[in-house]
Amino acid sequence: MGATLSRVDVFGNNRMDAESVRILADVKIGENITSERTNKIAKKLQESGYFSTVSVQMDGGVMKIKIAEAPIVNMVTVEGNDEVSTDDLKKEIKLKERATFDQSVIGADVGRMLTVYQRKGFFGTKIEPKKISLDDNRVNVVYEITEGHPTYIRDIDFEGNERFSSRTLRGEILSREHAWWRFMSQFDVYDEDRILYDQQMLRQFYLRNGYVDFQVKSAKGTFTPDREYYSVVFNVDEGQKYKIGKISVDNPFSDVPKDELYDVLTISDGDTYNIDKVESSISALRGAVADYGYAFINVEPVPTKNDDTHTIDLDFKIQKTNRIYLNSINILGNVRTFDSVINQLTPMRAGDPFSLQTIEQGRQRLMRTRYFKDVQMVPSRIADANMMNLDIKVEEQPTGELSGGFGWSNINGFMLDAGITENNFMGRGQTVQLRGSIAQYQKQALFSFTEPFLFGRALSAGFDVSYTMYNYKHLGGFGYDRDSLTIAGRLGWQLTDHWSQVLRLSASFDQNYDLQVGGWQKAQLYTLGTYWKYHNLDTNFEQNTHTGLVGNLGVAYTGFGGTTTFMRYSADATAMVKFLEDRWQLKTSLDFGYIQEIGDSYVPRVYRYFLGGESMRGFEIAGIGSRNWYYNSYALGGMWKVNGTTQLNFPIFIPDEYQVKGFVFMDYGILGKPPVRDRIYPYPDGQPNFIDSGIRTSAGFGIYWNTPMGPMNFSWGWPLKIGEHDRERRFLLSFETQF
Repeated sequence: MGATLSRVDVFGNNRMDAESVRILADVKIGENITSERTNKIAKKLQESGYFSTVSVQMDGGVMKIKIAEAPIVNMVTVEGNDEVSTDDLKKEIKLKERATFDQSVIGADVGRMLTVYQRKGFFGTKIEPKKISLDDNRVNVVYEITEGHPTYIRDIDFEGNERFSSRTLRGEILSREHAWWRFMSQFDVYDEDRILYDQQMLRQFYLRNGYVDFQVKSAKGTFTPDREYYSVVFNVDEGQKYKIGKISVDNPFSDVPKDELYDVLTISDGDTYNIDKVESSISALRGAVADYGYAFINVEPVPTKNDDTHTIDLDFKIQKTNRIYLNSINILGNVRTFDSVINQLTPMRAGDPFSLQTIEQGRQRLMRTRYFKDVQMVPSRIADANMMNLDIKVEEQPTGELSGGFGWSNINGFMLDAGITENNFMGRGQTVQLRGSIAQYQKQALFSFTEPFLFGRALSAGFDVSYTMYNYKHLGGFGYDRDSLTIAGRLGWQLTDHWSQVLRLSASFDQNYDLQVGGWQKAQLYTLGTYWKYHNLDTNFEQNTHTGLVGNLGVAYTGFGGTTTFMRYSADATAMVKFLEDRWQLKTSLDFGYIQEIGDSYVPRVYRYFLGGESMRGFEIAGIGSRNWYYNSYALGGMWKVNGTTQLNFPIFIPDEYQVKGFVFMDYGILGKPPVRDRIYPYPDGQPNFIDSGIRTSAGFGIYWNTPMGPMNFSWGWPLKIGEHDRERRFLLSFETQF
């Protein structure tokens, strides 16, 4: 039996009005209300999350609803987190400020945050939510976190592998076995997401080596008996190794020679199947066809697997597609970076022909700025039209860097270096840098500003102000000190995809102390120069190896009423090639410089060329060439130089993630003669100096380590051809901080 509802009374409500409570109860006047019905109404109100307690009773025909409203959340914070950032944790918290307090939401938040920690290997993490009551029925919620210790990987094993050793496969994945010397890495902490990525890396490795049927049957991580470590086992099925059978190119364009298409392929009949070479062949075919004006094409490789001969025939089908245009470009996700900066960095515009290659080029340009953590190009087709919209979705990241380092080298002695850089100043893409260094033989302060798009055009402009103190009086063969304040302005532009040019105007105000002259002398140098740069590299960033060519050409005039007048010409080129899975690299470089005196002007020793140290390993800094017969420990320098090196970089037994490489090298060079005035001492009636402009060579080996503070080189060199007055230095340590 029930009672006919005639009225609904609400008690205990403060924030919510009574009518809203009646609506949530969902009852109607005249409805027959049973005890079962009152229980359902109470449950429904409780589950709404607005109330901490709910009571529903019938008094005759009157329903009495007594409630206590849930508190309002004033603030949500996390405490005790070091290994996971607060921002990353707050992404998992659904309980928001100004929402009603809900215990079930808090429990789900804790579960999601624990999952984040478990993925980073912190399985012992505990999270305790605490409620702090405030006045006006408000609460603060604090998630107190005790992170514990990370769970490391004790061992990584493989089952089912016969073609490649477990040691080889361990080198192909990202996860690592725990060792004390991996203190700067997190790859030895168990991470489920990383294990999934490791499976993809294994598959790519086998596909590069011809095993097209390769599968990872399972990848399991289990606790060791003491529950302090994880053991990871990959169970794999390698399958058979396949080679390339017949290769064909289906070319629909009569004016595109087939021979040219076959020539650009990076894979040949009889080669081991390699997925990377198949993809590079696709890119090469697109480029070759585009050279004949066919930009709108697809290249689809159609494989035919021959299990009896263990070969795969490949038919590259070139398909012409309809011309499609960009209708609109929408930029999403940028809070700080101006739309204009993103537009200037991308090569496509509304109305341009739609090109996936151009769009990917734009994405790469945006990622290279390091303004963004992620960039996605999302095209969408407009129905019944040959038009596409493009959404550029960016996820911004911090662009300021506060950096520092310290070290020791033969060239600078002990040094400290610190700087602050903002690469996206005020969201305008501008770069501002303030940097200072203090070393035993050199001190420097620098302020630099760069505007990458002057007047909204593809022109970079900027200025630099630097002050440098060179304490070289007792360093190697230099024999001079120099204090220099330089103010410079520059303007640069891109000539082609690989060539760029910079125009630079500078003024230097120096004080020089030369032991051969005695006393401090003031000098002013006003210089106008232009420089061309060529840059074309294919880089493996993980291995820090490159293939390609980098070069520079420069010409500069110093004069305009300064203390000395001369022309300086410079050129250098470096060619590199990476091989053996990109872990080896052969590099050769050549550097040329020439100073031309103008009129009766004299070029002081501090502005000449010197060789030795890093430029000619095996010799002391400034340890090559002509020398003063009286101050015979000091070099005279040269008015021109030609020097180069050939170096082979190769991996050693230390894991790749530490970026430690071994190398062997051969250096060679010639340092020209000093000005005529310095060929006798004292000038003009003294004795002849030791003048020497012969060729020098050296060879040796070393170790390169790309440390977190900057690259460090340890090298041992032996002169093969040496002059009578040259000075040797077998060991060289150079340390360069990077920002």
